[in-house]
Amino acid sequence: MTTPEINTWQGVQEEVRRRITQRVWRPGEFIPHEADLAAEFGCARATVNRALRELAEAGLLDRRRRAGTRVAVNPVRKAQLEIPVIREEIVAKGQAYGHRVLSREMPVPPAEVAARMQVAPGRKLLHLRTLHTADGAPYVYENRWINPEAVPAVLAEDFSAISPNEWLVREVPFEGGDFTFSALSAGGAEAEVLSCPAGTGLFVLDRTTWTGAGMITSVRLVFHPGYRMHTRL
Repeated sequence: MTTPEINTWQGVQEEVRRRITQRVWRPGEFIPHEADLAAEFGCARATVNRALRELAEAGLLDRRRRAGTRVAVNPVRKAQLEIPVIREEIVAKGQAYGHRVLSREMPVPPAEVAARMQVAPGRKLLHLRTLHTADGAPYVYENRWINPEAVPAVLAEDFSAISPNEWLVREVPFEGGDFTFSALSAGGAEAEVLSCPAGTGLFVLDRTTWTGAGMITSVRLVFHPGYRMHTRL
């Protein structure tokens, strides 16, 4: 059977994924060379390279320089995480959204924050504490540091009409980031802001985002008691 021409890397990716999932190419088996696949699909070798690179990053292929590309023996399953706009998350649940700025300062950050944001000792950062609400009830407490050198426009925004979370997602493109998930027992500050008893178990998400020019922001989100996060593989 003649393989139809495929002119996009997405098309090549889907065909290669099909052959892997349907065991046309079995785990541990070498797949054809890029040049051979390009000839088979009637596309540029660069198109095949992009498709295979994406599948390797997804954990389905094992690529070794000069050794070739083989189907991963133990494919890595990766969860898809997005930086959510908290307002949209709340509205999607059919609840009324609100937010307010609890504090706004320009202090020298603690040493651990300065290290995480990769700024020189003594450099001031914008520090914002905000509360997001759903139907008037506390939903998530946001403790955020922003580097104004990376985001100069942030100094002119008072965040009365839009939250720092939504403003950064919409206005500041980022190239990478990391997430850390944890739990904590509500201390005095969290208990007061989230209107829960001290010692209540709370879900916490710490996130840092950056561009090639440096760190943009580091934020800790502490969610209301009983919060659950959903993602997919």
